[in-house]
Amino acid sequence: MTPAARATAIRIFLTCWIVFTLHFASNTVREIYLGLAIGDRLSFRVDEYGGMHPDLFEMPGRGWHINSNPGASMAAAIPYAMARPLIDPVVAAINRHRAQAGPKNAPDYDSPWPMAQKFYEEAWRRGYDIKFGLAALAMQTGCMATTSALGAVMIFLALRRLLDSERAALWLALLYAFGTPVFFRTGYLNHNMMLGHVAFFGFLCLWNPGGMFRWTLPSRSFLAGVTGGAAVLFDYSGSVLLLGLFAYALAVSWKDSGAGGAMRIGGWYVAGTLGPVFLLWFYQWQSFGNPFLPAQRWMPAVAWSDQGYQGFSPPQLELFLAHAWDYRYGLLTSCPMFVLAFAFPFLKRGRPRGLEWRETAFLFAFIFGLWIFASCVNYARLQFNTGIRYMAPAFPFLFLPLALTLARLPKMAIYFIGVAAVTQAWCMAMYRDVERGRGVLEPVLHVFTAGFQLPALTVASRLEGAFGDYFAGGASPLPLFAVAGAMLYGIWKWTLKSPPLT
Repeated sequence: MTPAARATAIRIFLTCWIVFTLHFASNTVREIYLGLAIGDRLSFRVDEYGGMHPDLFEMPGRGWHINSNPGASMAAAIPYAMARPLIDPVVAAINRHRAQAGPKNAPDYDSPWPMAQKFYEEAWRRGYDIKFGLAALAMQTGCMATTSALGAVMIFLALRRLLDSERAALWLALLYAFGTPVFFRTGYLNHNMMLGHVAFFGFLCLWNPGGMFRWTLPSRSFLAGVTGGAAVLFDYSGSVLLLGLFAYALAVSWKDSGAGGAMRIGGWYVAGTLGPVFLLWFYQWQSFGNPFLPAQRWMPAVAWSDQGYQGFSPPQLELFLAHAWDYRYGLLTSCPMFVLAFAFPFLKRGRPRGLEWRETAFLFAFIFGLWIFASCVNYARLQFNTGIRYMAPAFPFLFLPLALTLARLPKMAIYFIGVAAVTQAWCMAMYRDVERGRGVLEPVLHVFTAGFQLPALTVASRLEGAFGDYFAGGASPLPLFAVAGAMLYGIWKWTLKSPPLT
């Protein structure tokens, strides 16, 4: 890597991390509870949070657990544990002050979601409201924002090998970060987005465009196996990527070494998967008494769990199409720019086509494999209140062909598409109260009519009386935008002196 490219990669990471952190959303998702339990006492049981989230359930004799894989919680527990020396004294002081003040009701939480109002009241009553907020911030900044920023760096490193211009790779990497639903999904801890970036790194290791990595193929195959196993540790949808990366490892080695070489490289890949897979089995054994059955096997009946095996059924055309076009969470409605990715296989050969047919075939195999898997999950119908989620692992795999298609368009078309994509993605990251029955255009309309906002400030302004009169007139994000803008200006203008990009 040239000094200019290395400096640019660092700048991309810092830029993405700052902007993602600025748009932190305080949603207390199910993975946070397990992250708290691990970070507080190295336990998989979330008994103290029982009844606080619909995705927590009690197993007789084994306590309370979350109904999903533990990978995201395990990763998020690391920054939370590191932040505990700062979080614990603050939480203890506030709860002590409340106890001395005597009985008191929770501040009114003026949220459009009745469940959010009830949740805040219960969290306040148990003394967890401040802890949840600070823990979510530590997990988002230390885990979620970090992995998504690294994802943008990976996109840059791949595109600089495929395009003639490192400058173009830079702008496209920023477009990936801020012009796709990566921006929205990075607001809070989200295992779907994390497993996509982890598996994408495994794909890059095997592909090694332009000799990006100096490691040997067995080493790269082993590392790809680690990422494939980690994808399953994050969620069982990662099994699509686990098997896909294995097939790709065989294809990469078969070309040069034949069947014998492919078996050897495949063995290295399988060896890499063992650590994360054994960790998942250990978690399931400790939590449920059976290492091989998923958490969903033990949870009580919920909406859609009567369909197929605990909500997982054969592929459904209705769900397949919904993941593409549903106006609330569809892939192509949440980011219309992704349509360009599907045009890539039909482009004529020549620069900057970039991808060989083998890599193109595997990229789209990953995408459609995830798409078909998502069309089997009946819980996907609940995305109306979370936005695009189940297709999030496909984002980095989609963006490579999208970027190469975009690079062939006239500059004015690229500018128009980029501005439109960033506008939609930024609005989705700022405004998250999309009510049922409304679509992905609601955030755009809200921001254009009500102005800029930041999710954390929105939550703070709705807590009547909790912060005195500081937010009585609302909470403007402009001062924080100015501070972040100054930091970004310094990063790109005055730091990391290096030769200009070509």
